[in-house]
Amino acid sequence: MILLFYNLAVVVALVAGAPWWVWRLTTTLKYREGLAERLGRVPPRLRKDARPVIWIHAVSVGEVLTVTRLVGELDRVFSGYRVLISTTTRTGQELARQRFGADRVFYCPLDLPWAVQAYLNALEPRLLILAETEFWPNLLHGCFGRAIPVAVVNARISDRSWPRYRRMRRLWRPILGCLSRVMAQTEIDAERLRAIGCQPQTVTVSGNLKFDVRAAQQAEATRLLRTLAPGLRFVVAGSTLEGEEAELLAAWPRLLHADPHLVMVLAPRHPERFAAVTALFDRSGIAWVRRSDWQPQLPSGPAPSLQPLDPGQVVLLDTIGELASVYSLAAVAFVGGSLAPGWGHNPLEPAQFGVPIVVGPYYPNFRAITEDLRAHQALRIAPKEELATVLIDLLLDPVAAAAMGERALQVFQQQAGATDRCVEAIQELLPPELERAEADQPAVVEKRPA
Repeated sequence: MILLFYNLAVVVALVAGAPWWVWRLTTTLKYREGLAERLGRVPPRLRKDARPVIWIHAVSVGEVLTVTRLVGELDRVFSGYRVLISTTTRTGQELARQRFGADRVFYCPLDLPWAVQAYLNALEPRLLILAETEFWPNLLHGCFGRAIPVAVVNARISDRSWPRYRRMRRLWRPILGCLSRVMAQTEIDAERLRAIGCQPQTVTVSGNLKFDVRAAQQAEATRLLRTLAPGLRFVVAGSTLEGEEAELLAAWPRLLHADPHLVMVLAPRHPERFAAVTALFDRSGIAWVRRSDWQPQLPSGPAPSLQPLDPGQVVLLDTIGELASVYSLAAVAFVGGSLAPGWGHNPLEPAQFGVPIVVGPYYPNFRAITEDLRAHQALRIAPKEELATVLIDLLLDPVAAAAMGERALQVFQQQAGATDRCVEAIQELLPPELERAEADQPAVVEKRPA
């Protein structure tokens, strides 16, 4: 009954919002890209391998990064299976194809009955793994109806989402009560998940997969920046949101006065804002360069046409998937999405390199991680009016900055291990013994009545 009301509500919303969706599809590429896949057209590339499927759903860039090591471990442990990865956003799709190969990455179907059923019919997954809290009723109901186990990794209920989940717990309970395993980031998350309907025996605390994330390899941007800026120091500002770029540019003259040998690398969170940020740079009068203007280079070094960076320049990192590696260059890193009320972003990307970290006072989506780093004096909190001062303090005291970065690295290393715990739990749902036995047997085609 709940599913019926949900689907009726979805239909009403689609009909009511049809003019807006038509306008978006007509004017915006990210809404058109992958539309056929989202509506239930299963791409032929997913059908080419006869091995049984493990389906992982990771919404966007953050979730793709989070499950990167998990995908590698599942490939190793369940070698008789094919691990497929779906995303919702265009940027997540692009990064997933870079990380895992385009032949096993696809857009997740919209949570419409026919679209979901098309994928379940085609893929026949033996296991669905959801990253964080992507609870889509039709997808979950379709899996439950086929006895497909569903596991949730890195599960969490943020402070911002908790009141909404709690109000609707009676609606969620019939759905969440059927989940096979739920691996929460923290005990608080585990308590909240049990409270909204997850069966207590299915919920465990496995830790945060983000502590296991490592930069897959040195990005081309990292190599170029190191080559083009010899003797200069980098301030790396990552995952910035609207308004934060202006604050950083306003602080930039003060930082250069304190240390004239600086270059800033600025990476906006959302690619659709690149044009707005470039316009902001043009109005600022600050010398800047766009990373995407650097064409792919030969391994021997940059082409002669690339000019070395000058002190005081700003580099717009307008590429996907390179920020985590670029953090390794930072004398100090600012993690954006945190100067104004919002979600915050992941401070572990610079922590893995022992980089001193600065964030703003708003970080609800990463509260546990940020507070852990803060408790170990491995991170500084700076409201926007103090941002320049805090950055300058760290730039002018490299000994204290290095000690802070080392503490951040220690926290990162001490909290690692969530991936191994998740793989152990998944083995209970889909043992490798089953995988090996099935891999050794010829495929059996079940004949169904017409």
